[in-house]
Amino acid sequence: MDHQKAKCLQQLRRRQHVRRRINGTTARPRLTVFRSNKHIYAQLIDDSQGVTLAAASSVAIKEGDKSPYGGNLKGAVAVGKKIAEEAKAKGIAQAAFDRGHYKYHGRVKALADAAREGGLQF
Repeated sequence: MDHQKAKCLQQLRRRQHVRRRINGTTARPRLTVFRSNKHIYAQLIDDSQGVTLAAASSVAIKEGDKSPYGGNLKGAVAVGKKIAEEAKAKGIAQAAFDRGHYKYHGRVKALADAAREGGLQF
């Protein structure tokens, strides 16, 4: 089997393993994280209706004249704070954290901690 295909299948299996237990509702949406090499993205998703309630990314955040680099911890913290602000504006206080196939470590952990500091509970 091709190495890239095997890696993709392993990621898919891990992602399904995590999401099997997590379900987003209107009262408690799923906070999902996507991490690329240069950016990090977060969404609050209501799985019962299939709707994204709020989103934040290192691409969309503008701090001063430039956006933060999403490939480091500072960018992840900025996105975590932004998603907490967006959730608060929509009246969302609780969320179910979905790390996807990523380890709860580094940028993913920094985003989660920043969202907690911003007032989001999970």
